Amino acid sequence: MKFYLFFAFFFLSIAVFAQDPSLGLTRRDTTKTGLTNPPLVAPKAKHEQYKIYTLERDTTYVDTSLTIQSEYKYNYLRKDIFGLQQFSNEGQTYNKLFFGLNQYNPYPDFGFRSKQFGYLQLEDIKYYSVATPLTELYFKTVMEQGQSVDALISANTSERFNFSIAYRGLRSIGKYINQLSSIGNFRFTTSYFTADKRYFINAHFTGQDILNGENGGIVSLDDFESDDQDFKNRARLQVFLDNAKSFLRGKRFFIDHNFRVNSKESSNNLYINHQFNLENKFFEFNQVTIAKTIDNVLFNRFGNSYVVSNINDQTRYQRLYNKLGATYENKTLGQFQFFVEDFKYVYKYDKVLILEDGIIPNQLSERINALGGQYQYQKNNWKGKFLLTKAISNQTFSTIDAIVNYKLNDKNNFSFQYQNISRIPNHNFILHQSSYENYNWKNNFDNEKINKIEVIANTQWLNASAEFTTLNDYLYFSDDDATYNVQLVSPKQYQNTINYLSFKVSKEFKYKKFALDNTILYQNVSQEDNILNVPQIVSRNTLYFTDYFFKKALFLQTGVTLNYFTKYSMDDYNPVLGEFFTQNDTKQGNFPMLDFFVNARIRQTRIFVKAEHFNSGFTGSNFYSAPNTPYRDFMVRFGLVWNFFQ
Repeated sequence: MKFYLFFAFFFLSIAVFAQDPSLGLTRRDTTKTGLTNPPLVAPKAKHEQYKIYTLERDTTYVDTSLTIQSEYKYNYLRKDIFGLQQFSNEGQTYNKLFFGLNQYNPYPDFGFRSKQFGYLQLEDIKYYSVATPLTELYFKTVMEQGQSVDALISANTSERFNFSIAYRGLRSIGKYINQLSSIGNFRFTTSYFTADKRYFINAHFTGQDILNGENGGIVSLDDFESDDQDFKNRARLQVFLDNAKSFLRGKRFFIDHNFRVNSKESSNNLYINHQFNLENKFFEFNQVTIAKTIDNVLFNRFGNSYVVSNINDQTRYQRLYNKLGATYENKTLGQFQFFVEDFKYVYKYDKVLILEDGIIPNQLSERINALGGQYQYQKNNWKGKFLLTKAISNQTFSTIDAIVNYKLNDKNNFSFQYQNISRIPNHNFILHQSSYENYNWKNNFDNEKINKIEVIANTQWLNASAEFTTLNDYLYFSDDDATYNVQLVSPKQYQNTINYLSFKVSKEFKYKKFALDNTILYQNVSQEDNILNVPQIVSRNTLYFTDYFFKKALFLQTGVTLNYFTKYSMDDYNPVLGEFFTQNDTKQGNFPMLDFFVNARIRQTRIFVKAEHFNSGFTGSNFYSAPNTPYRDFMVRFGLVWNFFQ
């Protein structure tokens, strides 16, 4: 933390004293005042001069407006979370209601996926180009004893060099026993290009840690669902784990740069491209007391263990990725890129386990090399990208990814995507060590095979998308024990085919100062066994009112949002693995979640006030985010997003 604070102070100093006058900054005439260090005055700049772009060069602009999308994105993840069911405390995990949110990468990942919703991945990092220093402050109250903040500053020291520094922090103790969230996400980005525009570079560093108290859910659903006022104080409900916690930590160094070989840009250009990614991750599950007494019966939630107390399972991971390629660009034909990829990983534990039924090694280590090609085309209203990769090492994979976009006009655009991916299993499916006897394994699973077709239409009448996905050799976790109080979860591979189909439609109706925004999702799964479980219907409906007040100095937005999903066998959550797992014993859903909000915008400041789940007191206590894990009760929260243009 001291390093991050020093880092922030150093670069903030650069932002204040090194802003380039070529960006439109001028100094006040101070000959009469005698000031030796006159302050900078920033004239008003156009919003197009405050750019935000991704690694894929998708560009947006700093937006200080207040729309219904601003309301949807005002949360800890800072994005629309339709299709995700939040856990009770801020900063905990999310249960996926919408299977289409999954993104596929052929390379193996660390695993422990349920702990990484708040972990900033490559695609989450934004780069900036700003006319004057930009600051954004996010603040929101939490459930109990804490706050959620996200602060960013970005500055260009010249037209060609930008840096940004940001920190997201969260602390919330929660309403239930042992539910603490304590999270920090530090990120630093920089961008630069030469005067002749031959060389471009984007780079970033992230340092992240996510600490969660793990209570394993409540023991008695009857107590939670009863009208007993004693249990309305949720801290009186007994939980499965009183002193367990999980901790995810990671650091990443990333560079993406390219160099144009020919000295001047022409209709034919040749580029050399390189990406570098070095990332370290660490996951720990810690539990002080193992045995638990419920109804005068002593039991272990996760089965027998090799120790009598102080479970301390630690998993370490390092990945090194390099991608080197050459791109030929023709202004008429498009871009042709050929590349090689080198991916090396080490996934390890401290020791080798010698058990009665075999030896559990202490690490996985492999080097994967791949060859690939990519073609990009953009002309008039058409834009397309076609990608092919194939691994040429012992661990093999393949990827076909084609996406075509057609923009009819500013109000109507369409896209089509096809993916065929053979992906290597995540590491924790293959190897896991624990002090719990049933959580040790070394497996040899086949690659997962994914075929996906997706069509998206964003039109002036409605927004719609359809997805059809076929899964073969699908990997998942499930419980091996039918006992209610015990979770013995292990990985499995489904040998049959799973077919998944979804339709999502969004439409907003407006009448004068009122609007009704609707999003409805339909999902269907065809499978011989209940492996992939999703709700058939997920919906979000918002009725709201907007108007200006005080001579248009204040813009007000107020309304009610209804979130709903049909009853289904929700995936359960296992804190030892940091994963959700398939279960078919209980079903949750079919309960309304109503939020009332009042939002306002004053210049560049957006103020948010929300009464979350205000119907919980009169529609019944049958709301869950996972089996044994309740959704949050009624509470009022508030905060703001404030932009400064210096």
